[in-house]
Amino acid sequence: MGVAGCGKPLTDALREGWLDAIGRRIAGSVGDGQGVVAACSALKRSYRERLRGFCQDIVFLYLEIDPATAKQRVGSRRGHFMPASLVDSQFATLEAPAADENALTLDATRPIADIVGDVVGLFEANS
Repeated sequence: MGVAGCGKPLTDALREGWLDAIGRRIAGSVGDGQGVVAACSALKRSYRERLRGFCQDIVFLYLEIDPATAKQRVGSRRGHFMPASLVDSQFATLEAPAADENALTLDATRPIADIVGDVVGLFEANS
């Protein structure tokens, strides 16, 4: 996604194609009887609704984090497409999931290994 944006925040129109591609892949895998995990920044409710249009049973994991920690983590990545300078635009766009959106909120300020362990545990418990 960052390549298309050339270091600038993507517009809703630019995101539509990406969201549709992700939604189609999710739907195809679910249709084949596979479990699916997809990662993307579905920052707005409208983005999550677009994905839900492909798979009604989708569950979102909302990784709740403060801007300072997010900037530090993004800034420490090497060779990543998204520069830390775009973190503020991500938070400006963010609409946290509402109670009716079938989303689980996780504290993303914790160590990444702990977050991954929690997510794996959630999926194993629901399998």
